[in-house]
Amino acid sequence: MSIVSDMLIGGEWLPGSSRLPVHDPSDGSVISEIAVASEIECEAAVTAAADAQPSWAATAPRQRGEILRRAFELMTAEAEYLAELISKENGKVLADARGEVTYAAEFFRWFSEEAVRTPGDYREAPNGDKRILVTHYPIGPSLLITPWNFPAAMATRKLGPALAAGCTTILKPATETALTALAIVDILQRAGVPAGVVNVILPQPVGENINRILHDPRIRSLSFTGSTAVGSILLRQGADRVIRCSMELGGNAPFLVLSDADVDAAVTGAMLAKMRNGGAACTAANRFFVARNVEAEFTEKFASAMGKLRLGPGVHPDTDLGALVSNYERDKVADLVSDAVAAGATAVVGGSTPEGLGAFYPATVLAGVAQDAAILNSEIFGPVAPIVTVDSDDEAIELANNTNFGLISYVYSGNLGRALKAAERIESGMVALNRGVISDPAAPFGGVKMSGLGREGGFDGIHEFLEKKYIGFDL
Repeated sequence: MSIVSDMLIGGEWLPGSSRLPVHDPSDGSVISEIAVASEIECEAAVTAAADAQPSWAATAPRQRGEILRRAFELMTAEAEYLAELISKENGKVLADARGEVTYAAEFFRWFSEEAVRTPGDYREAPNGDKRILVTHYPIGPSLLITPWNFPAAMATRKLGPALAAGCTTILKPATETALTALAIVDILQRAGVPAGVVNVILPQPVGENINRILHDPRIRSLSFTGSTAVGSILLRQGADRVIRCSMELGGNAPFLVLSDADVDAAVTGAMLAKMRNGGAACTAANRFFVARNVEAEFTEKFASAMGKLRLGPGVHPDTDLGALVSNYERDKVADLVSDAVAAGATAVVGGSTPEGLGAFYPATVLAGVAQDAAILNSEIFGPVAPIVTVDSDDEAIELANNTNFGLISYVYSGNLGRALKAAERIESGMVALNRGVISDPAAPFGGVKMSGLGREGGFDGIHEFLEKKYIGFDL
């Protein structure tokens, strides 16, 4: 299959006003050059989405669902190609990339089924003076902005519910991993999405053009996944027109190992929670709070497992840990580790940047991290695990909540009741009990505090793109 590198506007693939290179972070080589959108092309994308909105909204839910189902089938059939493309432009290992494609495709299947399941309400008013009818309708043209760390899953998690709801879309993927997003949109085209319903642009300059799009009265909603800093800017811009905003922002996930935890199970879970996607995930375990009586055993076994990971290009079948997406991201991780070690932490394994080409950083475990260490206040977004010793559940929970973020938390305990009590007290939108991964297209994904607004996936996902309408009448 050939790589898709043009932008899509109104059903036509266009070369753009200029091109940007997409690099393989494992060696810096150029994979392809992608089309860049100017102000004129951004305006054309908004016009295409607005023009297509009435007919797409009027399309039967079953028909919209069947298109998404065909897209799921095409993604499944082309999974290996997509996985290799993700691995090349993102740097993650093939096993992670294959897992992402499977996960991403499931959003098309889930929302193909949800398209026909948006129930309303009909009932008599309590005082008997009228009937209450509540129905839903698509909110309208939606701007979708996705990050580089899960280029397939973040695109389908937004496109799936928007299309199922009857909304036209403008997708703006990250330039680092735009090829995957373009490949997915090509699949939607082949699955039968009408012209103008899905548009893809890579605007330059980004900030000015996105701000202009958000101030266009034809745009009705924004769905963004990315950093809290950028999300805050977009919220302010969207506030001018009171645009519906769905925000999946940063995380600072705590991983609690309580005193009665099965240490071997906790280590297995920690490897999943920390090292999925090489640690470059908003759901990645970021702070490890471990009970004193099991801290030594946990640290030793965790460091041993981390030290066995083979570093190398993600596309190589024997690689366990690939490159970060860029040297810039690698250097941010390295600086966090250097600062932590300078403050008194010990690198039990890893802890230094390897020589040679590529944005590589080894799996690293830091022991003896102080409870007020600076690294605990940063989303690491890399293969680094700082461990803090705690003396009680109360202390662990207090430290877990000592952050402005609240996306996901992890709790390991041999007693389900104890784990549930901890889960109820932890301030996060999701809690994984004795599991390293809980993300599922059928479950609501999202956080509290500065980790975002709204939910993606589950029954909630499609409602982010629907408006409720109440009609009162007499029979």
